[in-house]
Amino acid sequence: MALAAPEDIRIPRSGSSLEVAEYFAPQRTSSSDLPDPLPLVKNLTIGVLEVLAGVRDVDQLARWLGEDAYRALVTRANLSARARSARGVAAVRPAHRILTERTCEPSDGALEAAVIVSGPVRTRAVAMRLEGWDGRWRATSLALL
Repeated sequence: MALAAPEDIRIPRSGSSLEVAEYFAPQRTSSSDLPDPLPLVKNLTIGVLEVLAGVRDVDQLARWLGEDAYRALVTRANLSARARSARGVAAVRPAHRILTERTCEPSDGALEAAVIVSGPVRTRAVAMRLEGWDGRWRATSLALL
């Protein structure tokens, strides 16, 4: 004999599917709850230059990149690899030195940085925007000049 629940007793729902999706979506984090961004700015700059030189895989930086920045870096890395292949040049670890880094915080949980890097052939600039998501910094925009 199966027990049937009375019709007037119902299990309450804890929220709509939209509320559940928002709960599990990435959450913005305040600057005061985030670590010092300067080490990430420096390491990400060197990592990006190594990716473009062909000595580092883009996936190694994926943890610190937002979707748009990741896709842009993959595209740029593929173009660099094709250019190296066309010239017949092997991938070599770049000998870059960070000259200066400048940061500003336009809003809480967001940081914009520009890093000037000196290499053996030329000096370059890397600009990035970091945003606080889920308790850590992530680069949501990245540009190599």
